[in-house]
Amino acid sequence: MFFIHSLHHPQTISSYSHPQSPNIITPNHYPNRNGYIKFRTNYRENLRYLKSLTIINPNTKPNKLPLPDAVNHILTIVTFLKSHSFSDADIPRLVHYSPHLFTTAVSPTDISPVFTFLTTDLLATVEDSRGLILRCPNLLFSDPNHFLKPTLQFLKEIGVNNLNKPTNRNAHLLNTRVEKLRVRVRFMEEVVGFTEEEAKRSCARLPAILGYDLENNLWPKFVYLVKEMERDLEELKKFPQYFGFSLEKRIVPRHLHLKERGVRIPLNRMLMWGDEKFYAKWK
Repeated sequence: MFFIHSLHHPQTISSYSHPQSPNIITPNHYPNRNGYIKFRTNYRENLRYLKSLTIINPNTKPNKLPLPDAVNHILTIVTFLKSHSFSDADIPRLVHYSPHLFTTAVSPTDISPVFTFLTTDLLATVEDSRGLILRCPNLLFSDPNHFLKPTLQFLKEIGVNNLNKPTNRNAHLLNTRVEKLRVRVRFMEEVVGFTEEEAKRSCARLPAILGYDLENNLWPKFVYLVKEMERDLEELKKFPQYFGFSLEKRIVPRHLHLKERGVRIPLNRMLMWGDEKFYAKWK
């Protein structure tokens, strides 16, 4: 075991960058035509390369560095990822969120089934698969047969589409167990009062509901809607996107602002308008 260098990487892919450094040494004319790392280079250069990717902490003491066999094993993981469209710039994010990936406990055969699932079952392109994994690296450790496939089937059944697109929502939904997804749908039925079909339809219109925390997100919003705003179920059926807005920053301030002025408008007009338009309309 060796030390992994942890960095505070941004949460979104678009904001992540990894500038090239003239001090980075890559093994033996890397990258080559096929995108595979050549291992016939000296041990010291391999260490430098893994340090440049933050897989090895640059400050690791010499007596704590991984042995040559361990280094070669880790390079097989990096090579495998590169064969699936990952670049050097992508690796530090994977190290930060899934350091276990770059240890001798994991081999390419362990994570290969996930890539097969993404391309065969999800019908994602190589680039889309890369994007999904970068947004949720833990996908690499989800069992396709026991977790990923049942989740995909459930999401399709309730009408969630375009799951192969590399968005944060899709990546994390795919990595959510079916049992957790079912609890959200039951909440919409048993607590909110929707029929089964209405609950599924609302989750399909706003799939983010399937990932929201029940006690700290969905339940407080529902209570505020019924008790404080005195809205009925029919409004919520027309606009389930209500659950997608912040209670503290959007819902409560706008409700109180309208209440002070004796104004009552549909939920969508109350929440969808930008601040400038909303507060200019109801001064």
